[in-house]
Amino acid sequence: MKKKLIVGLGNIGDKYTNTRHNIGFKILDEVAEEHNVSFETEKLGDIASYRFKGRTFILLKPSTFMNLSGKAVKYWMDKEKISIENILVVTDDLNIDFGTIRLKAKGSDGGHNGLKDIQEKLCTNKYPRFRFGVGANYSKGRQVDYVLGEWNKEETSLLIERLPLSAKVITSFGTDGLANTMNNYNNK
Repeated sequence: MKKKLIVGLGNIGDKYTNTRHNIGFKILDEVAEEHNVSFETEKLGDIASYRFKGRTFILLKPSTFMNLSGKAVKYWMDKEKISIENILVVTDDLNIDFGTIRLKAKGSDGGHNGLKDIQEKLCTNKYPRFRFGVGANYSKGRQVDYVLGEWNKEETSLLIERLPLSAKVITSFGTDGLANTMNNYNNK
């Protein structure tokens, strides 16, 4: 299929813009900037699209808040007639060291409420996902504060390199497929 739906998970609103939980939005912003496209507010999210090497990439930043992301994903999959293997959900992951990239074809939600909602709405956990490590540098009981906290100075400087790499991952997914992308980028 030549159409790809790339979903960046995050929360809408200025207070969430630079938080760890919004890395999905941040990565999609990087992709949109590289391809010189802008997001427009549409039903259940902000959408941008572009063509590259004969493929159409549809970028979705759901406006449903993180924990209700499944509704937006299902709506845009149905509207654009995109099958599940042609979506890629981009999200933060506490269980992976900061900046580490991990792609999977399926898996559990890992305690991530956005992934949990997508799994419920799609009735499967078999959909491609791109997990960006945010690390687990928080004390017991402070997980929510950590993911909703802003990037520290060191993380911010490292994102300058990690965001363009993440954009390459998305391009690779759309042009080279999931298996090749996993081989080339996992754990980088």
